[in-house]
Amino acid sequence: MLHTPDQSALLDTYRLLLLPLARLAVSRGLPYARLDDMLRSAMVDAARELQNNAGSHGEVSRVSAATGLNRREVTRLLQADAAHAAPRRWPAGEVFTRWLSDPQYRHKGRPRTLARQGTAPSFESLAQSVTRDIHPRSLLEELTRLGLARWDEASDSIELQRDAVVPRSDFARMLSFLGDNVGDHLNAAVDNVLGDGSAHFEQAVYADELSEDSIQKLRSLIAAQWSTLFNNLVPALEALIADDKAAGRPQDQRARIGFYSFTQPMDPSGPAD
Repeated sequence: MLHTPDQSALLDTYRLLLLPLARLAVSRGLPYARLDDMLRSAMVDAARELQNNAGSHGEVSRVSAATGLNRREVTRLLQADAAHAAPRRWPAGEVFTRWLSDPQYRHKGRPRTLARQGTAPSFESLAQSVTRDIHPRSLLEELTRLGLARWDEASDSIELQRDAVVPRSDFARMLSFLGDNVGDHLNAAVDNVLGDGSAHFEQAVYADELSEDSIQKLRSLIAAQWSTLFNNLVPALEALIADDKAAGRPQDQRARIGFYSFTQPMDPSGPAD
């Protein structure tokens, strides 16, 4: 099958994107048939989104032409329940984030050790500043279950155990992070490619010819840079939200600011200088 130069470049990019997803699926025994059906459904959803002003008349034909799927398959997918659950809040994660960033719950640049109950700053007041729909004890149990906080029953105090939300003991939660973070990053990159490149901020720094010792030093530097960015951004975002609310502006926008790193051995078959 012949492809245009753009389509050939796109296929090369898809190979890079699909390999890690395939690795994740194979490692957890997810069969190809399920992924194939999801891809078909995603193609239909994308075609409908691009044609959202065309109306319902002739939709099956238009989607079939755009995706290459036959009309019968398009009809099946259109009739299937394509409802996606709305993103749900994760109150325990919000408590963790506020504890890391709110000056009221920090001391000398570090998150305070908090009394479990009492007036602010306490864990009870922190939890209730995030939500009053969930009891603080339940939020505490979730944070301790994930290894994000530790409760000292003798002193009835709680301290954070990590400086980032990476719940390694909760595979489902880690998958949720993968979908949210990588999904938004990929959407930003696709918007930039399909537009003039200025829709979203997306930059990266690349380096090779590093030693394993240098990689270890780099990891410490990256962690410090993220800590600085996090501590600056979270209070600024909270202030912007409060300003919008006070001004009565429509609060119908969302933002995700990411920071990632990746290291691996260099390809020994690559060209030598």
